[in-house]
Amino acid sequence: MAKKESTFGNMVLTLFIVTFVSSTALGYVYEVTKGPKAKAELEKKIKAISEVVPDFDNSPIEEKVERCAGEQCVMFYPAKKDGQLVGTAVEVTTNKGFAGNITLMVGFLPDGVIFDTAVVEHKETPGLGDKIDKKKSGFAEQFKNKDPQNFRLSVKKDGGDVDAITAATISSRGFCDAVKKAYDSYRKEFKD
Repeated sequence: MAKKESTFGNMVLTLFIVTFVSSTALGYVYEVTKGPKAKAELEKKIKAISEVVPDFDNSPIEEKVERCAGEQCVMFYPAKKDGQLVGTAVEVTTNKGFAGNITLMVGFLPDGVIFDTAVVEHKETPGLGDKIDKKKSGFAEQFKNKDPQNFRLSVKKDGGDVDAITAATISSRGFCDAVKKAYDSYRKEFKD
């Protein structure tokens, strides 16, 4: 077998073939996983909604209302039982987390009281900031059944009523910021 001469043209052709095959494979994998990924994200969202509002019999996902101001969008998911509004789940994102964005689902009763909260997505430090998630600590429990008109949604270090997570004050502040944004958006949409 004769050895091919290593020329610039051969190297470019080889690089092109490798790049083409790699990008085609990557595109195929993306297309194959796009559907299951979207389904998993939808199921995660439905689970978060069911955690933060009282029992409901409608489909809050189908009745969602989206409000955007600039690049910030807030989603409202009304939960109804027998046609009556029992709560509203508000999905909001803040960029004030230690490691970036924190996305929360905050559930409000019709009178504006926080029913519960659920973390939808975050990238906080494992073992520290990730304690904002209910599966990791009881931090989020202090927001349950609180009326934001009487409960200051900031950490005690900043004059609020929230006990911050030890060694994770920035993550705690980010969580508080997201809950405050959710409440302000809810109040603007339904109370004012």
